[in-house]
Amino acid sequence: MTKLVQVESAGGICRITLNRPEVMNALNRAMRQELTAALLAGHAARVIVLTGSGRGFCSGQDLADVEGLDEAGFEDILNDEYVPMIRAITEAPVPVIAAVNGAAVGAGANLALACDLVIARESASFIQAFTRIGLIPDAGGTSFLPRRVGMQRAMGAALLAEPVSATQAAAWGMIWEAVPDIEFDVVVAARANKLASGPTGAYAALKQALRGAFDQSLDAQLAVEARLQGLCGTSADFREGVAAFLEKRRPNFVGK
Repeated sequence: MTKLVQVESAGGICRITLNRPEVMNALNRAMRQELTAALLAGHAARVIVLTGSGRGFCSGQDLADVEGLDEAGFEDILNDEYVPMIRAITEAPVPVIAAVNGAAVGAGANLALACDLVIARESASFIQAFTRIGLIPDAGGTSFLPRRVGMQRAMGAALLAEPVSATQAAAWGMIWEAVPDIEFDVVVAARANKLASGPTGAYAALKQALRGAFDQSLDAQLAVEARLQGLCGTSADFREGVAAFLEKRRPNFVGK
């Protein structure tokens, strides 16, 4: 039986591929469970790359999987399955790259936006399709979207449910970059390799600081910076970084 989520690990990079190409990688229960497990296992790597197989990144929730659910059933799926999946991304101690190879729709769009760095093919698009079927954005979309693009663009994207092209998403700051399709695999690999050879401990601290910044006052955030910088400043990677700078060579970070 073909795995719904394929995992490859090499060189400190954990590459996770959603693998239901016949339905553009729609998320059913089994796939959500496999993806959450794969993401948690990827915490032991130095970078995670999340992508899709076939022509799409992820078309969102498999609607056949929720047919006939009552109110409590919808809440249970989100709380018991989506929350752990999104948390496995946002709380990962390593950088998580969304390599968006095609359309990212509904929960699939927000799965990508949960990641630390979103790199998309120019031919890809992001669609908050929820209102098309009488729903609201979930999978963290109501948090990620306004923080990335501001309230007006978030409202427009969610209310109108129109496709936002990858190039437009990059211009808005929704994603990091849109790259020509022919260059996509090379760019993703280069970004992943760079992060995999970087100071993993500093990346973990950086993620913690930035992801909590919107919920903190300036004074509280300054205190977070001081605490986390104290940890980074006594690390082996900091000592290696300084030595490499003084010796005019590339640092050899070990992630500690």
